[in-house]
Amino acid sequence: MKTTKRFFIYFIMLFLFAIYSCSQSQNTGFSKRVTAGRPVPDGVMDTLMNLYNVPGVSIAVIHNGQIDWVKGYGLREYGKSERVDSTTLFQAASISKPVSAVAALRMVDKGELTLDEDVNLKLQSWKVPENEFTKKQYITLRRLLSHSAGLSMHGVPEFSAGAELPTLVQILDGNWFASTEPVRVITEPGTMFRYSGGGYIVLHVLLEDITKRPFAELAREFVLQPAGMLSSTFEQPLPKQFWSQAAVGHLADKTPLQGLWHILPEQAAGGLWTTPKDLASFMIELWRSYQGLSDKLLPKHLAREMLTRQIDDFGLGLSLPGVGVSRFQHSGGNAGYRCFMVLSIDVPDGIVIMTNSDSGEELIWKVFELIGHSYGWQV
Repeated sequence: MKTTKRFFIYFIMLFLFAIYSCSQSQNTGFSKRVTAGRPVPDGVMDTLMNLYNVPGVSIAVIHNGQIDWVKGYGLREYGKSERVDSTTLFQAASISKPVSAVAALRMVDKGELTLDEDVNLKLQSWKVPENEFTKKQYITLRRLLSHSAGLSMHGVPEFSAGAELPTLVQILDGNWFASTEPVRVITEPGTMFRYSGGGYIVLHVLLEDITKRPFAELAREFVLQPAGMLSSTFEQPLPKQFWSQAAVGHLADKTPLQGLWHILPEQAAGGLWTTPKDLASFMIELWRSYQGLSDKLLPKHLAREMLTRQIDDFGLGLSLPGVGVSRFQHSGGNAGYRCFMVLSIDVPDGIVIMTNSDSGEELIWKVFELIGHSYGWQV
């Protein structure tokens, strides 16, 4: 019996080693086929998409502050014939937040907001309820953008096509037909990082209260147009004229979402539809503002504020990892979509990868590794 058991363990070890060796050999083969300055070969991407169960992917690569190449792969909807290309729209999910943060900073530049005043002074249609945690500190725009406001609700609710949509105030108060917990202050503002999609709902309401304009409209004027994001929109539900360009969201087994994609009335937190090319343009323009080369998006001092750590490794709307090359980044994940963007601050190289699958995250990191290796990046 012991001999049989030892043989079984030995067999399993050999099997696992064989899988590892095959994986390493495949990785080496992929690396040799991916070269800087050229799109990843279709054959490599087809293999990876099959491996990770992802129907469609779109990629934009930035090199020396310019878009080096853009390419789409696979299908907009599994089982159909329409291909992903460079103009295909994906849900950006939480990558919406840094774009929304720039919209807020544009209003700071206009003098209509300040980073450190109590947002309740400007909120009109809803107020942050006071409690024991707000006795010493209040919620500011800086704290909303850096996830240090102490607010609840990590992720925001999504809705199927045709569903009755609550108002933002109803979501904030948890007062709707399929209620979630209300957005409330649950730790003292300014004392710790606590990721909160709910905080960006507050931001959305704040900007609309001040401007008396729909968020999608002011975001288009303040950010999308100046950044050259001409294919993008915050409109929710997605207007019909964009449907033929949109990638359908998929579950991890490639099943399309019911209704093709979900609706997010919380536009500032996760409602952006965009392309990797547009997000690459956004990051480049933000980098140019940071360097003082352009004020098309933000003046230099506000871009610098945005890309300065406010708490832990987070700036205003963007993650600023504390190790390796100085860079800014954000990831996103709505039902049926996974995406990632990053740009180095010191040397303006970066990438945007967007997928239309719940299983897209592993593919993103594999593609990031392959492309980063080809350019000599520290990934």
